[in-house]
Amino acid sequence: MPDRKPTTDGVEILHRRYIDNDPEMKDLLEQERANAEIARNICDLRKEAGLTQQELADRVGTSRTVIVLLENADYEGHSLSMLRRIAAALNRKVVLEFVPVSQKNKLSKMHSTQ
Repeated sequence: MPDRKPTTDGVEILHRRYIDNDPEMKDLLEQERANAEIARNICDLRKEAGLTQQELADRVGTSRTVIVLLENADYEGHSLSMLRRIAAALNRKVVLEFVPVSQKNKLSKMHSTQ
């Protein structure tokens, strides 16, 4: 492991201490980032379309409670069929991409800087 510069950044310190050397924690962090990104995308697209949660729910054929859950970063029950229904209601499509594991960290860093 290369020598790292000392830091006073609390997030970096916690990351180094609890995540860097623990593959399970890295996987968990990646899952949480994905959940948060999905929730943020749904919320942003809904607002961009000028819709309330209830209006989107009506277009999708579900309840407002389901939309609230889907826009919550802690929600883990995303289904591809529901994401497709939401995308269709917003005149969008879902794009799923599989990338090699070696590129996953590079992509995560790219997404976190955007």
